[in-house]
Amino acid sequence: MRRRIIAAALVVFALAGETAHSQESLASHLVAAAPAANPKVLALAVRAADCARRQGLLASFHHLAVIDYSLPSTQPRLWVFDVDKGRLLFQELVAHGRNTGEGTARHFSNVDGSKMSSLGLFQTADTYYGNNGYSLRLRGLDAGFNDRALERAIVMHGAPYVSEAIAEHLGRLGRSWGCPAVRQEVARGVIDTLKGGALLFAYYPDSKWLSESTFFKCGTGADQPRQVVASAADAAPSHG
Repeated sequence: MRRRIIAAALVVFALAGETAHSQESLASHLVAAAPAANPKVLALAVRAADCARRQGLLASFHHLAVIDYSLPSTQPRLWVFDVDKGRLLFQELVAHGRNTGEGTARHFSNVDGSKMSSLGLFQTADTYYGNNGYSLRLRGLDAGFNDRALERAIVMHGAPYVSEAIAEHLGRLGRSWGCPAVRQEVARGVIDTLKGGALLFAYYPDSKWLSESTFFKCGTGADQPRQVVASAADAAPSHG
């Protein structure tokens, strides 16, 4: 009996080691493909995605989009990756919500009508044509942080207020009602790449989200939330 317990424990440790190695390998490929992105944010995105897979929320994923809302809106802060090939497909400007901040994002919410962006891990759904043209529905996977995304109609779409010219003229991009809006010229390409089950990870050093999201707790001890907060940037209390 004791031998069986020891054997089972060894299997668990081996699987944990393989998972950690797989995460590190993918993260290193993404970092190499997108040197302008914060490598710690990319590592968190890979970790959250792998945790969602391990929780049974998805079988696999082939494309991953990462938004770093800690950067000003005038800088490219959306990266779209082909996970299978470790390639960067898009590096783009992306708008945040009207009540999330001016040029820099500060506040986030999961509340309908807040006109704020949401943080966390999303899975893409279907496309449709709406008031903002060709759009991509997003299903929030992060309970309490973005799981009302469908109800709030938080979608990816193109917008005329997202462009380098607007950024230069206003000193910031225009703002959405909470949607991650992109340049109209690339909207269809980005949306068609991500539609149908890809993952989108929206980051900001928000202390509540970093410490409470279940996607940072797979196979970790009780002290893990503190380690996660320290792993990306100084955490800021910004969740509404």
